[in-house]
Amino acid sequence: MSSKYDVLVIGGGNAALCAAISARRGGASVLVLEGAPKFYRGGNTRHTRNMRCAHDAATEILTGPYTEEEFWEDLLRVTGGQTDEVLARHMISESKDILNWIVEQGVRWQPSLGGTLSLGRTNSFFLGGGRAMLNALYLTAERLGVDVEYDAEVTDLVIEDGMFLAARLKRPIRGETEIRATALVAAAGGFEANIEWLKQYWGEAADNFLIRGTPYNRGSILKMLLDKGVQEVGDPTQCHAVAIDARAPKFDGGIITRHDSVVFGIVVNKHAQRFYDEGEDIWPKRYAIWGRLVAAQPDQIAYIIFDSTVVTSFMPTLFPPIAGQTVAELAGKLELDPIALEKTITEFNAAVRPGTFDHTILDDCVTEGISPPKTHWARKIETPPYLAYPVRPGITFTYLGTRVNKEARMLMADGKPTGNMFAAGEIMAGNVLGKGYAAGMGMTIGSVFGRIAGREAAKHARN
Repeated sequence: MSSKYDVLVIGGGNAALCAAISARRGGASVLVLEGAPKFYRGGNTRHTRNMRCAHDAATEILTGPYTEEEFWEDLLRVTGGQTDEVLARHMISESKDILNWIVEQGVRWQPSLGGTLSLGRTNSFFLGGGRAMLNALYLTAERLGVDVEYDAEVTDLVIEDGMFLAARLKRPIRGETEIRATALVAAAGGFEANIEWLKQYWGEAADNFLIRGTPYNRGSILKMLLDKGVQEVGDPTQCHAVAIDARAPKFDGGIITRHDSVVFGIVVNKHAQRFYDEGEDIWPKRYAIWGRLVAAQPDQIAYIIFDSTVVTSFMPTLFPPIAGQTVAELAGKLELDPIALEKTITEFNAAVRPGTFDHTILDDCVTEGISPPKTHWARKIETPPYLAYPVRPGITFTYLGTRVNKEARMLMADGKPTGNMFAAGEIMAGNVLGKGYAAGMGMTIGSVFGRIAGREAAKHARN
C-alpha cells in the first residue's frame, strides 16, 4: 500500500464504492479505507434491497415510467419541503443514468419483490440484495486497481485552510500510519450507532433505540470534518427511523426486523392508546415516520394490533406475532391494561365505516368520530386470534451531515467550497432529506453523489 494517492475514500458502502470506481475510471489512483472488518464491510448497504431512480418508460424490471417531476413531488411530500431543491433536482436528474451505470459496474437487477411496499414501478431491486450489490462493486473496484484497507480506523484528518492534506490511520496489526492524498471523499455514514451522541439530542430515550444497521457508523469522520470547519447541514434529531420488532438485536438486525403491518391494524402505546393515523398515506411514503412516532411514546415502545384476517397481507418478519384468543389474553401477554385495550379496540371498531378495501390505493375504508382517525384501510379487529407485534424505534441513519454543492464538494462554515474535499452518501444526506424518507432514496443519494464525488475528486487530482 502506497502512502500517497490521488483520491482517498473513507467509508466502505455503496457511496464509497461508487466514488472509488468513478475516480478510478477518471484516471486517479484510489485507496478505500473501510473501518469495519472485511466480513462486515459495506455499512448499511448490506441491509438494502432497492434504489429509487427516475426513468421515462417501463423496463424489464420496472412496470412503468417514474418521471423526474413525480420523483420531485414525492420527495417534496415526504420532506415537507425541507430539502435543497437545486441539489435534490440535480440528484433526481442524475439518477436516470445511474440505472445503467450501476449495471456497468457489475450490479444486477431483479423484478420487484411483493409485500406492502408496492414499489414495482418506482424502485429497482438488487439481485441478491445489498450484499450481492456490494460484492459486485468491490470486485469491480479491485479489478480496476482500487486499493482497499479493512479495519482501518481514521483517527485524525489533517486539513488546512479548507484543503485536505492527510489522514492518520490506526490498524490492528500494522499500527499507525499517515496517508496523503490529493483529494478526499468522505463517505463514512452518519452517527446512528453512537448512542452517547444520540443522547445529546434525545436524552435517555436513546437507550431504547435499536440500530437497524452497522455498529461501525459512529460519526467519527463527520465529527472531525465539522470540528475542522466544514459547514453542517440538517437537524441532528432527524433520521431515517422505522418501527422494528422490539425483540431485535441492538445492532445489525437489518430489514427482516422491520414491520410492514401498520396499515392493516392499529398501533397503541404502553397505555393501550392509539396515537397516530395508521392509514395516512401509501406505506412506502409513510413507513419511515413510525420510528420517530414510537420514539415519542412513553418508554419508546408500541404495539401493532391486528386480527387473523390479515396475517397473509404483509411480508412476515423474523419474529412471530404474539397471539391471544381474546383481547384480554393478548393484553396480558403484552403486559398492557386489558380494560384499556378492550376499550380502544371497541371504540375503533365502532368508528369503522363500510368501504372497499385496497391497500395499494388510498381507499375509502375510514373511521368517523374518533381521534386520531384512520383515514384509509380501516377494518374492524374482531376475528380471533388477536395478534400483536411489539415495536421500538429502529434507526437506519441520521441526517446531520456536511453541506455540499452540485459537485459533491463540501462547503466550509463561511460558505466557500473546500479545495479538495467531497462527500457522498449518508454523511451528506441531510442536504436532500431535511426530514422524512421514501423507500430506496438513501441508495440513490449514495450512488448519485458517490459517482459525482469520485469524478470531481479525480478531476481535481489530474489538475
